[in-house]
Amino acid sequence: MKALSDPNRVKIMKMLQVRPFCVCEIKEVLGIAQSTVSKHLKILEDAELVRSFKDGLWVNYSLSDGSGSPYSASMIGNLKHWLDDESEIRELKRMLPGIDRHNIVGKE
Repeated sequence: MKALSDPNRVKIMKMLQVRPFCVCEIKEVLGIAQSTVSKHLKILEDAELVRSFKDGLWVNYSLSDGSGSPYSASMIGNLKHWLDDESEIRELKRMLPGIDRHNIVGKE
């Protein structure tokens, strides 16, 4: 539960319900520093809520399957149904279809 005590970590979890994302995509959506995103992802990964996997040069993050801990499985399952009616989460999910790492990298 402590891993989900930060609003940005909750937003990351809600994003990852849609599809896997890389750090640069999460940074773009949340408008926070890349190092901050990486720290949040490390906390979520340590809590077994997210997992990382390589795709060529990219490191993607997705929701964990929860198999490592009954607590993380419960939190992942419950969070899928929580907060979807919150305006910040609705706006966040509205932005996601337009997020593309190739466009982001081209801007930097």
